[in-house]
This record gives sequence, C-alpha cells and structure tokens, in this order.
Amino acid sequence: MAAASAPAPALPPALAVTAATEPKAAASAPAAPPLTHPGLVNSDTINGADTAWMLTSTALVLLMTLPGIALFYAGMVRRKSVLNTMACVVAMCSLVSLLWFVAGYSWAFTPGSGFIGNSERMWFAGMDYMKEAGKVSVSHIAPNVPESVYAMFQLTFAIITVVLVVGSFVERMRFSAVLWFTGMWTLFVYAPIAHWVWEPGGWLAQMGALDFAGGSVVHINAGISGLVCAYFLGPRRGYGREPFEPYNLGLTMAGAGLLWVGWFGFNAGSAVASDGRAGLAMVVTHIAASAGAIGWMFGEWIVRGRPSLLGLCSGLVAGLVAITPASGFVTPGPAVIIGGVAGLACYWGATGLKRLLRADDSLDVFGVHGIGGIVGCLLTGVFASKTVSGVEGSIVVQAISAGVVLVYSLFATAIILWITLLITGLRVDEQSEQTGLDIAQHRERLGA
Repeated sequence: MAAASAPAPALPPALAVTAATEPKAAASAPAAPPLTHPGLVNSDTINGADTAWMLTSTALVLLMTLPGIALFYAGMVRRKSVLNTMACVVAMCSLVSLLWFVAGYSWAFTPGSGFIGNSERMWFAGMDYMKEAGKVSVSHIAPNVPESVYAMFQLTFAIITVVLVVGSFVERMRFSAVLWFTGMWTLFVYAPIAHWVWEPGGWLAQMGALDFAGGSVVHINAGISGLVCAYFLGPRRGYGREPFEPYNLGLTMAGAGLLWVGWFGFNAGSAVASDGRAGLAMVVTHIAASAGAIGWMFGEWIVRGRPSLLGLCSGLVAGLVAITPASGFVTPGPAVIIGGVAGLACYWGATGLKRLLRADDSLDVFGVHGIGGIVGCLLTGVFASKTVSGVEGSIVVQAISAGVVLVYSLFATAIILWITLLITGLRVDEQSEQTGLDIAQHRERLGA
C-alpha cells in the first residue's frame, strides 16, 4: 500500500489522506522518517464530512457481517445447522470486538517495527475525547477523523475476515473451538498481516505492496485459512456420497445483497475521506460486482447448461473480492476486466479446483475469497493508475505480497488449530453431527 515507484514511501492509499486529496504534497514530499502517533490534537482539525462518511462506512461494513454473512452462509448449510452458523457469526463478532480494543488495533495500526505495532493503544486506551479542552485522539494514518472512528472502521474488517473462515468448517466444528480459534487467529494472524500491509512502517507497505481495502489482508488471508481448516477437520460425514441440500437460498440471496451494499463502505470507506477517490472506488466496486455475476453466470451456463441463483450470488461476491485491493487505484474499464476474470476464475475455484484439492471447503471460502483475492491482488499490479492514486503498481511486488500472506496464514492457522485441538478438541462427535449442531451445541432448533 506504499508507493511502488515514488521517490519516498507514501501513506497507505486505503488508509490515509493521500495523493488523491493532496496531490502536490504527495508528489513532492521528501523522504521522511517513520511517522509517530500524534495522540491528542485540537478538535477543530477534524474534518466533519470525512468523519460522517467514515461513521457511515463503519456501519455499512458491520452490516456485511451482521446480518450479511450470517444470512449468506446460513442459507447454504443444512437446516439442522442454520442456527449454529448464525451463532458462530454473532459470537465471533463479539469476541473480536473486545480483543481488538484490548490488543489487536494497537498491534495492527500503531508505529512499531516492520512486523508488529507497539502497545500504546492497548487495553481500550487511545480513544480520547475531551470536550472542554477541545482535544481528540487521532491516528497517524487517518489524522482527519477521530481515532475512535478509525479504530471502529478497522475493527469491522477484522471481524469479517475471521467470520469468512466459518464457511470452510460449518456443520462440524465445536462451538468452543470456534471461539478459541477466533481469538488466537485475530491476534496472531490478522493483526500482524494488517500491520505489514496497511501501517506505513509495515515491511510489505515499505516494499510497495498495493492493497486498497483488503485483497491480501482480508480475502487471501481468510481463503487460505479456510482451506487449512477444511483439511484439518476433514470432510463432513456423507460428503460426496449424499446430497447436502441448502436450507434456503433466498436467505443466501438476501445476504449477498447486504454484502453488495455494505461493500461500498468496505471499499469507498477505505479512502478515509469524503472525496473523489471514494466516489470512484464506489463506482468500480459496483461495476466489478456486476461483471463478476455475469462472468460466473455465463461460465456456469456453458458448463452446466443453466445458470443458478447461487452462481449469480457467488459471482457478484467474486467480483467484489477481486476489486477490493484495486478499488482505489483503477478506473471503470479495468474494473470490468477484474470482475469478469474473477467471476470465471472463482467458478473454476469452486468446482474444478475444489475437486483437485479434495477438501470439503463447505461454502467455498478458498474458491471464492482465496482465488478472488489472488486475482485481484495480481491485477492491481497490472491496472493500477498513477493518475488515480499517485502510485504505480508492480505485478512482481503484488505476487510477493500475496505469496507472503498466503504462506504465513497457512502455517499460522495450522499451528492455531493444533493448539485449539489440544485445548478443547476441534470436531463434534458423529452423533452430534448427524443430529445437527443446532441441537447438539445449542439445544435450539428452527421452528416449522
């Protein structure tokens, strides 16, 4: 997210007021030492329009998880595990929220080393507002909005990233194991990777990796973690031998719609400003989602002889995933290509590649988010426009960034799963799986 070819490191475009809002300063700024945290500043330095947009974006991104992902995933599992899937989403959201303000935010978004932030914003500290003194805490990355708003915005990304992984292990993971996994993964996988890519001193940011809103931090990260979970837990009983009928694809469509709308906060909000770059990010996001849906639809139509609602929903998500890293760097034309390529690539990822991998990635977390994230990350290097962002992309740097995130997340996730196995066990017993996790884990069931 730092400039790939600029003479001096730039603030991450997705997380700062950058060349789009201050082009002359960004173009002529000399090399500077690493930024330090400004702490409390005068309240009159806060930009009201930017703050209002960031508050709105935060709500939109949270809407993607609650209820977006909850509905999207619950509609695809079997009836007997719908409530468990929703319970996982709610519990994970709550746990990540507490851990974020205890340690995660500080490790991800405060200056430190190239690998991890420091502890100056730990234990719910640093969200100060002093009305009478006219002071408010701000981040060095987003100096125009209160730090409380910026930290909340980044929290919604941390939440949805780990919640995406749920789709790989639905219907067979202990609820207690889900909580242990969530806590460790948020602190030891998500927070470090976010720091590497999005904090100006992060080593991948210094290398020039471009990730406007989470292609590698969110989607490649969640996708490969999901694949590891699928291998680690093994397939659902009866997988490949009996039909696994989705409970209600109408719920999945409703969830996909909430994801589409919420993604405007995800991508356009990552401009951290109410400006032209945010507007362009919104446009390319919508275009890529549409192209992804059409791409998947035609791929499925050709291969299977008919399109499906599930395919359209999956395709639009694929387009959204792929445009995420590029959304602050590209114009509408490349957005069509990125979305269309992602729709086709993710269709293959959820079908042909899935058969080759022989993993019960139940809801195709790797096939859609992993493959879509990789496609988007690489094509960002191809299509990034210096006119839009003030930086140029490098496909080599993008490939290195994607590869580093993939490898680290793979091994770290495997270690966390192994630790979780020792603490509480991972998989429910056979009887619980046959009965369904709604009854076995929560003693609840859907009504008639």
